[in-house]
Amino acid sequence: MSLNLPLLLEPAALAAVLPHPDLLIIDLCQPQNWQQLHIAGAVHVNPGELVSGLPPAAGKLPSLAQLSALFARIGYRPDQHIVVYDDEGGGWAGRFIWTLDVIGHQHYSLLDGGLHSWYKEQHPVTSAAREVEPTTVNLALHNDVIAELDTVLTALQDPNIKIWDARSREEYLGLRSGAARAGHIPGAVNLDWLEVMDPTRNLRLLPLPVLQEKLASLGIAAGNTIITHCHSHHRSGLTYVVAKLLGYQVMGYHGSFGEWGNHPDVPIAK
Repeated sequence: MSLNLPLLLEPAALAAVLPHPDLLIIDLCQPQNWQQLHIAGAVHVNPGELVSGLPPAAGKLPSLAQLSALFARIGYRPDQHIVVYDDEGGGWAGRFIWTLDVIGHQHYSLLDGGLHSWYKEQHPVTSAAREVEPTTVNLALHNDVIAELDTVLTALQDPNIKIWDARSREEYLGLRSGAARAGHIPGAVNLDWLEVMDPTRNLRLLPLPVLQEKLASLGIAAGNTIITHCHSHHRSGLTYVVAKLLGYQVMGYHGSFGEWGNHPDVPIAK
């Protein structure tokens, strides 16, 4: 593979290498947006394909069989560089990147600002769908990036592990909840996923030094491990990528507060 693209990829840098035989572009926009316009050559993945959909923790990983069917359908090859984007600033795209880490894929990029930045900066789009030749895949799960409920419970006793709650302030404080119990995981710090992106720059991420300063103000220091979550590990898909960009070891709690807030025997703070 001759591509050497960064984790956070500018639209102009992607445009400069298109088309490329070793590049797979994944579109995670809402289906109606995909049908209207997308990057030429992109393959659409419905965000619902990334989650199990089973309550109460609907955001958990699908089965290995379901993941294998998805990656076979999109023509996945382990030697590809995968560029991922969505139409919301990076939540679902980040969730896909976490999924790539889960299957051990090595080479990928998040398109900064996604479809917003690509379209508004006048890069070419199309409404035509490409033909995709399915591949045979042999996936295995890498558990080092997956946080389970027991992982989080153990982390509560480890000062070097920080829990980043990417939900809204109202959810964190227990004023609003989609779970049976409201509040947050004890010790978790709250930085809403919307606060890591810049709406004045087509939903690009804030500059990395600014993001680092935000995390430092919450008590997250160099050398800490981060577990990030929201309600379904969708919004925290973006904060997972932010933590990677800043050099932290990071895990995604895929059960998220959908699991934690509906569990009768775990501690909750308000």
